Amino acid sequence: MSDVTTGLGELSLAQENGSAPMTLASGSAPGESGVSVFNVQFLGGMHLAATLRQHLICFQRMDGRVRFECRMADRRLSHEPPPGSLAICPAGIDCAADTDGSVDAILVAIDPGHLALAAAEESTLEAQLMERMAGYDRPLVELARILAFESGQDYPNGPLFWNEVAGDFIDGLVARHASAIEGRAGGTLGKDVLERLKEYVVAHLDEPIEVAVLAKLAGRSPFHFSRVFSRSVGVSPHRYVVHLRLQRAIELARDGRYSLAEIAAATGFADQSHLSRWVRRVHGVTLAQLAAA
Repeated sequence: MSDVTTGLGELSLAQENGSAPMTLASGSAPGESGVSVFNVQFLGGMHLAATLRQHLICFQRMDGRVRFECRMADRRLSHEPPPGSLAICPAGIDCAADTDGSVDAILVAIDPGHLALAAAEESTLEAQLMERMAGYDRPLVELARILAFESGQDYPNGPLFWNEVAGDFIDGLVARHASAIEGRAGGTLGKDVLERLKEYVVAHLDEPIEVAVLAKLAGRSPFHFSRVFSRSVGVSPHRYVVHLRLQRAIELARDGRYSLAEIAAATGFADQSHLSRWVRRVHGVTLAQLAAA
């Protein structure tokens, strides 16, 4: 379990006898979904303590009701949640949960940058994931189960399916468990600025796009712009441009009228090899597989 949780932050899991729980499934398919899943089984009791660099969403499955003692920062809750209930611990929050009964848990870790980018796509800049010690969300439960099954079976439906399910999971979090926060003075782009930047990038995808030009459109210095952009959108300006280039490349591939070289030229990649490497890196599959989906 330690290998797959490397990079998440501090995570401690133990069952009644103090040993680590059984790992039924863990990991993430190829690509940059921003989602990792861990399906673990605790016998006789559960202890979880975490302060993570990623958001953590926990789903519990028990035989009957089991009492949980939960803590999130300085808030505490003692309750008997129904099977399938969820808890949401945003990145950086100190959280813990203990119970004296056997529990199967699906833990889904979400990269904050991917959540922020999904929120920005919906014009919700700097969205903040809400803390929840108890709740229920049937669509998220089902998506978490699919991710756990796919991971446990070595991704029988392939990385493209995994990445689509992971994207649906993040979209569900943004839609139902995140809220916009008031931007700090001078510290956020604003929806109108992001829309103006997006329109410029889309109109110049086949050309080099300089950060200095984007900063000028936003009315900021290049250094300040890059910091504010990354905080607001979840990725750097360069990665956002690549994100839009890849979106357009997939659209052209699905159109079916263009060669890989023509798509690369139209979307600003150096050549078709450069485009293919980015597609594989981000989506875990080839452009042809994406086009056929």
